[in-house]
Amino acid sequence: MVAIARLLNLTLVVPELDKKSFWADPSNFDDIFNARHFINSLRDEVRIIKRLPKRYHMKYGYQPLEMPPISWSNEKYYLEQIFPLLSKHKVLHFNKTDARLANNGLPLELQRLRCRVNFQALKFTPQIETLGHKLVRILQAKGPFVALHLRYEMDMLAFSGCTQGCTLEEAEELKHMRYAFPWWREKEIVSEERRSQGLCPLTPEETALVLQSLGFSKETPIYIASGEIYGSERRLAALRAAFPRIVKKEMLLDPEELKQFHNHSSQMAALDFIVSVASHTFIPTYDGNMAKLVEGHRRYLGFKRTILLDRQKLVELLDLHQNGTITRDEFKSSVRKVHEKRMGQPAHRRVIPDKPKEEDYFYSNPQECLCGAPNCDDLRGSGHANSTAGE
Repeated sequence: MVAIARLLNLTLVVPELDKKSFWADPSNFDDIFNARHFINSLRDEVRIIKRLPKRYHMKYGYQPLEMPPISWSNEKYYLEQIFPLLSKHKVLHFNKTDARLANNGLPLELQRLRCRVNFQALKFTPQIETLGHKLVRILQAKGPFVALHLRYEMDMLAFSGCTQGCTLEEAEELKHMRYAFPWWREKEIVSEERRSQGLCPLTPEETALVLQSLGFSKETPIYIASGEIYGSERRLAALRAAFPRIVKKEMLLDPEELKQFHNHSSQMAALDFIVSVASHTFIPTYDGNMAKLVEGHRRYLGFKRTILLDRQKLVELLDLHQNGTITRDEFKSSVRKVHEKRMGQPAHRRVIPDKPKEEDYFYSNPQECLCGAPNCDDLRGSGHANSTAGE
């Protein structure tokens, strides 16, 4: 939205956050982010204000145009279709803002502005940063640790229709939830098909086998960067048996310290985000928005090791191992081979013309900000690239 405001030379109002989703989080923008820093740090690029001026309210005759911009749109769309609407309406309210700008084909200065917003302008509130950094200090005191974004949570399973490892009762509960939310449009889903296509988060049990195969030992400290795991401790049993040094923020902090964040899932997620970015190794079990954004931050900080699991290939290997077709050693060897080049190394963004949802998202690999040359042939050319992926 900052890049669009800059392109069209518009004033941007600090965003309102969705409060009606599954999480029902009442947080406002400035409950999560340092709004003053956001506004001031972008002052030379875009004028940003905290709220719409009264003179533009409906009682003064203004009727803001509420609309969702078309997803993955380029500058031509905003200049030719959106900008002309302003002369009539003066105020545009974009009621959907996720993935509304193309990943590729935009001017370099706009791409670099997106990076400036992501990596410099957006800072968490002092309260979140203080507690997040305390978590990092506690974890780092015990040596290198893994941040595991274990996305085996109720909302993800309901939305994706993935029920691997669930009882019949749990599968039915998840189905009811999916039908209860009208904006989760896809209703009839065959879990087995989803899973075989690599579109399901790995289960905790599958994750344990994969981590062991990737060479992580029983002594590896693992921080679970997630909300409540569906099935709670019962579903974590196999993972905890394989890796006894598993911790969550609730185990590391005093309940009083977390009290201010209860029922504020976005603020809780911000703590997990800080830990995930700082970890020695980050492993997401599903490539949702948070996983993609952490990946991008870690690339920006010097291509820190991020293991991007090939879930489609892993499901195939897991099933072959479970039915005895391949041995444990063959399974381990295959898992390692599949992921040799999926460790967050420097790479160009994958571009798929006319299928932007399937290509690499800009913010997961902001290559324009990781190099000095305009064509980005040398992704190691930036001063940010100061450590190797395999360290």
